[in-house]
Amino acid sequence: MPEIHVNTTIRFDPRKVALLRWFAVGVVVLLLAGFWRLQVARADYYANLADRNRIRTLPLLAPRGLIYDRDNNLLVDNYPSFSIILIRDNLDEVQNSLAPIARGLHLNLRSLEKRLKEFESTASHTSIVLKNEATLADIAFVEAHQIDFPELELVRMFRRRYPPNQLAAHLIGYVGKASRKEVEQRGHDPSDVVGKMGLERLYNDTLMGQSGQRRVIVDSRGKLVELLGTDPATPGKDLVLTIDPDVQLAAERVLQGHKGAVVALDPRTGDILAMTSQPTFDPNLFAVQVPPAEWRKLIENPDKPLFNRAIQAQISPGSVFKIVVAAAALEEEIITSDTTVHCPGWAKHYDRIFRCWAPGGHGTVNLHKALVQSCDVYFYRLGKRLGIERIAQYAKKFGLGKPTGVDMPSEAGGLVPSPEWAQQVRKSKWYAGETISVAIGQGPILTTPLQLAHTVGGIASGGLFARPRLHANGDPIKPRKVKLAPATILKITNALWGVVNEPRGTATIARLPGIDLAGKTGTTQVIGYEALAKLRGPRGKNLSPNAWFVGFAPRRNPEIVVAVFLENGGSGVVAAPLGSEVIRAYYKKMGREALRQVASSHGTSPASSAPASGSLIRRGND
Repeated sequence: MPEIHVNTTIRFDPRKVALLRWFAVGVVVLLLAGFWRLQVARADYYANLADRNRIRTLPLLAPRGLIYDRDNNLLVDNYPSFSIILIRDNLDEVQNSLAPIARGLHLNLRSLEKRLKEFESTASHTSIVLKNEATLADIAFVEAHQIDFPELELVRMFRRRYPPNQLAAHLIGYVGKASRKEVEQRGHDPSDVVGKMGLERLYNDTLMGQSGQRRVIVDSRGKLVELLGTDPATPGKDLVLTIDPDVQLAAERVLQGHKGAVVALDPRTGDILAMTSQPTFDPNLFAVQVPPAEWRKLIENPDKPLFNRAIQAQISPGSVFKIVVAAAALEEEIITSDTTVHCPGWAKHYDRIFRCWAPGGHGTVNLHKALVQSCDVYFYRLGKRLGIERIAQYAKKFGLGKPTGVDMPSEAGGLVPSPEWAQQVRKSKWYAGETISVAIGQGPILTTPLQLAHTVGGIASGGLFARPRLHANGDPIKPRKVKLAPATILKITNALWGVVNEPRGTATIARLPGIDLAGKTGTTQVIGYEALAKLRGPRGKNLSPNAWFVGFAPRRNPEIVVAVFLENGGSGVVAAPLGSEVIRAYYKKMGREALRQVASSHGTSPASSAPASGSLIRRGND
């Protein structure tokens, strides 16, 4: 049998062998480069990532400080709840999970994406609050999907609980989530809840406290494995206010159904006893997160419920400003208490007729009668003799034209006009006829209710102007002293007592038997009376005059001064009884014995301060 030879020699292509060798070398080089990058070049970075996969820092938010009134009644406290936060350690994973998370928590996906984008420039280890007030269903969703969404965490929070019935809403304010601007400029965490308005905003750093943190080890599914340590949160400090609960409730009550503001303060210390503004809002809406529809309603409401009229409404003071003009005229000695002017119901100045509010006039009046009956013609004459420069000088000296310095954010400063102001702002000269209007509190002179209470209280206190305050902790600031002659104070306070207690006073409707109450009404035209008379319906109502009343008691060294402002209220006569009710509440709290002491200390009694039975009380229109 022939032999069969099989050639088993395999021939390799040298070029292919070389290529294969170089390929192997390349792979080894790449692996070595990768190992070098991992182990040497970026060792710290990847170690950090590895730690983040297993170590998680969770915030422990501090409860905000509580807020009390001057009687230590709790006004604002906290209640516990749960929030859902999103941990952004792995941004790619977070992006992929957003849609199912939004569905599971019933959130708007676009809003969620926008919220995430707002904080993309912040450190990725900081968490973002997805839902403030987690429901039982939300909590169940997070617990059931720990493996699917390890980036979701439940955190215990403390929510604000504000007084019922919108009590002192503008004064206290409200809180909300820290905005991107607040995170960047003030160093807040995106999960922080911060003050947005009122005292919550001004004293945010005091109330907020210091948040802590909890460091835990989690597995790849986000499940807690071990607690590494806890830095406890430090609760915020409490705030005690000067607000008197009885006076505040009275102010809230009398203002119901009106648009305006009421401020009550103790002129001796500057303590604000009450501050309210209407229309108002419910700060409890903001304790979690105000629904978009509710927010639109608030900001689009033409009555501006978020506007604090007590410190932000800048309105002409009307005849209340006659107190300032009278004090200036007495101090400058251009009149005496016996100086008289005849009022036929009008006066001609600078070739123009200026009318008194009383068409028939007031006859011959001196300073006392001019203040009691609020005679415009008398004060036209005083304004002309003083001139705008001296009027402005005294108005500023008495605290008008600038913020009072109260511890509230966004206080308006008002306006005291002058020739310099006219030139700088209006780019025109000051016209002499404007001084006539300013003398009765009309024209380009603006003030806030708090300013006017501060000014009148300071004059009635003999020239002692204590800066208004709401924070009761610490000693009051020493009052600013303005030199006023005792005779000036005596004449003015006697006349303002007559406004309330003499038969032809413009505020006799505000009289309180047994209480030594003084005050001044004011009415400020929005448009001319002739034009207003032609208007009918809501448009005419919205253009009705603004109404003022500033009252204080007792008439010497007063303990309380109250300013009432009614937007389109019609007449100061409408505002006067509201102010007296607030003062009544203050004295009621003092007790009957205090009422008798006040009455007897001034040589009056409930009987002597009231008009004779059957006498006609003429209610003024100013």
